[in-house]
Amino acid sequence: MRTHTVIDSPVGPLTLVATDGVLSGLYMTDQRHRPAEETFGDPDDTAFQEPIRQLRAYFAGDLKTFDLPLSMAAGTPFQQRVWSALRDIPYGETISYGQLADRIGNPAASRAVGLANGKNPIGIIVPCHRVVGANGSLTGYGGGLTRKRHLLDFESGTLFA
Repeated sequence: MRTHTVIDSPVGPLTLVATDGVLSGLYMTDQRHRPAEETFGDPDDTAFQEPIRQLRAYFAGDLKTFDLPLSMAAGTPFQQRVWSALRDIPYGETISYGQLADRIGNPAASRAVGLANGKNPIGIIVPCHRVVGANGSLTGYGGGLTRKRHLLDFESGTLFA
């Protein structure tokens, strides 16, 4: 059973989706690869108290590592490896797509890593925004480059500089 709720955030409204009570999606408005609204289930915020608390703490600057059970069963085995490796990128740091490909043991797969990264169903909490181009450039982000820049600036402490 799927349910969802929508919360406000500094990067706009976030739609949280739970499958059988476990967070399985976090989507931004106008996000590339955002599933159709009708797949989110009924509105119900009962499964989201802890994700909401942690997201609020993150955006307040009080939380650097999310500790939530996640349901990411919809991805391929390759996507699962990429999404798991994303969770190991420390707060405030970035790595390139090539470095991420190295981390999962497939150094020639930087393009495939980029595609998997773009289909990450739980943005922000699974920090795909921390992956950048080989030269440090902001390339691709399902939520848009403006949001990616905002999240990276926020985490690096330069947002209001």
